[in-house]
Amino acid sequence: MIGVTDPDGDRAEWSFPAAPGSVRTARHAVRDALHQWGYNGGLGDIAVLLVSELVTNSLRHASGPIGVRLVRPHPSGDGAGARDDGRGLLVEVSDPVPDAPTERTAGPEDESGRGLQLVACSARRWGTRRGKSGKTVWFELPLPG
Repeated sequence: MIGVTDPDGDRAEWSFPAAPGSVRTARHAVRDALHQWGYNGGLGDIAVLLVSELVTNSLRHASGPIGVRLVRPHPSGDGAGARDDGRGLLVEVSDPVPDAPTERTAGPEDESGRGLQLVACSARRWGTRRGKSGKTVWFELPLPG
């Protein structure tokens, strides 16, 4: 894992190899960064779950590095720290496959196919975008308070 976390700044980002242990490592990295920023509890739990789902999706379809990036809004400047002013915590998961993921309906016995449904139900907003060498799936979570 190659990563940069700036506890006093607005972002943290990592690059993980396309290997099964990367899902667990990504979960820990995201949880640690959110904890350093003072976001514990519900926001952290949801962010970690959704990152886990998206990194797992990338592992199933990509053979190259998987990027994870967190961007938090700037503090409000009023001494109250970050606030939810319409911008929430932005989370991005990138991989080298250019094709956008397909949301599908998983049956009761299916062991996969729920990741994007979880993102769609849990995030304030979400989407995908193509990059120079692959795609990014992103979501935004409202900040507590």
